[in-house]
Amino acid sequence: MADATFRLRVTYGKTGRLRFLSHLEVAHSCERAVRRTGLEYAVTQGFNPRMKIAFGPALPVGSAGLAESYDLWLRRLVPAAETLEMLRAATPVGLAPVEARYVGDKEPSLTAAMTLGEYEVSVEDPDMGPGRLAEAVADVVGSGSFAIEHKGALKVYDLAICLPEGAQVSEEPGRGTVRMVIHMGAWGSLRPEALVREALGRMDANAASVAVTRVLLRPEEG
Repeated sequence: MADATFRLRVTYGKTGRLRFLSHLEVAHSCERAVRRTGLEYAVTQGFNPRMKIAFGPALPVGSAGLAESYDLWLRRLVPAAETLEMLRAATPVGLAPVEARYVGDKEPSLTAAMTLGEYEVSVEDPDMGPGRLAEAVADVVGSGSFAIEHKGALKVYDLAICLPEGAQVSEEPGRGTVRMVIHMGAWGSLRPEALVREALGRMDANAASVAVTRVLLRPEEG
């Protein structure tokens, strides 16, 4: 039992000003929080041992998250509720853990398992008329594909694959919310903001304010 480890899955938020952290900065911040708790964490093998911790799919800089996750391997079994309180006390508020539970080592990695991301994109524009956002988003989604230039290369997304549930729009005067489920895979991950910005461009509303929140990560059913 001396070599036994225990895999703790921690769910946390990425909110407020900390939504502007990069994925690497989030990882470093969470690792520092673990060290501050004094929890006995496992380390990787090899010439450069590191904390044994693995994060879920990355969030782009500027996007908030309500249920992000990382797996932490501990050398000593500590009650999950106790680890949660310790991590809450050691972590910045904008990255505060909301849940901790143990999972089996045969569980797939977070990156492999969590291939669906539920997003809410909030749009604010005082000049936006009723129904225009829904019409523009439907126009983009209905085109069947979406191309975006990234680092000098053009990437084309098949929206039938990337948006398995389409996109739903709710509106009120001057604002709207676009909800979509993004399917992440070998082709990458479509950025919800890019798709909504394309719709806004077709409305001549490029100055609209856009805020992205990943509400949930979940596996595909079946």
